[in-house]
Amino acid sequence: MPQTIAAPVDHELIIKKSRFIACVQPMADRAQAQAVVAGLRAGHPGAAHVCWALLAGGQSAAVDDGEPSGTAGRPMLDVLRHQDLEGVLATVVRYFGGVKLGAGGLVRAYTDSVAQALLKAEKVEIIRLRTLRCAVPYAMEGMVRRELEAAGATLLGVAHGDDVAFEFALAESAASAFAARLGEAGHGRLRWLDQD
Repeated sequence: MPQTIAAPVDHELIIKKSRFIACVQPMADRAQAQAVVAGLRAGHPGAAHVCWALLAGGQSAAVDDGEPSGTAGRPMLDVLRHQDLEGVLATVVRYFGGVKLGAGGLVRAYTDSVAQALLKAEKVEIIRLRTLRCAVPYAMEGMVRRELEAAGATLLGVAHGDDVAFEFALAESAASAFAARLGEAGHGRLRWLDQD
């Protein structure tokens, strides 16, 4: 089950005088991630590198920012994938300490920075929602409201016209079974609107 994190967390490592400042944070998309990275560059003008990795909305990125190819962004992205995260940006700001770490040392430093930050993160399961719409006679409004509440559905809207139209969202995994149960409870008087 994919997860995201509830809030930004950070961690700092010092390895052979180089300073690695890692941050993992919830992120909606690539454009928002690029804005965060630009802010980090502006906030850390003396940093040698601002490397980052993103998994969000089907978009991914692994940016080495001048480090040898594959030694920063890709290892950071691998940590996010290994922990089955989605909607997360990992950044590491590196201040060079004068001692070269070598390719293996860089991979370990960037991997450890992100992994240590993630140890502090509160992970939240991502629940995909499905929106459904139905209409019922006025006499059934109370029954539908009780069923929605019992199922833990989120009521998005109610419109009163010739009948009562409901729009609601619930976990995608429970949507089909709930729709069948609600249909049965409606005894043929419930109409589904905009159904696929």
